[in-house]
Amino acid sequence: MAVHIKRIYEPKTDEDGTRILVDRLWPRGLSKQDAAVDIWLKDIAPSPALRRWFGHDPAKWTEFQRRYLDELKKNSASVEELERRIGQSDATLLYAAKDLHHNHAIVLQRFICKD
Repeated sequence: MAVHIKRIYEPKTDEDGTRILVDRLWPRGLSKQDAAVDIWLKDIAPSPALRRWFGHDPAKWTEFQRRYLDELKKNSASVEELERRIGQSDATLLYAAKDLHHNHAIVLQRFICKD
């Protein structure tokens, strides 16, 4: 089982496996058909308050990671749902953020793959 991350605006590939959108909001300018999302798990995304606080500011990245991990640890139902949906197959966590190095999908991938 491999869990990848990818911007939702990138084309679907055979290697994606199950495509799981992990954003709370639907990505701008993208139809549901073009997104080719298999599952949309809104509740696994950072809370609206955390998302607004972070504002994709790289200077807040370390603290954002800590706060989001705290949220994930308290959100066991959503984490279990994500793990159940991934199962033993390959999956790709899809996100819309422009920053490839400072986004919640990175934190979520590490959290899910820690075992």
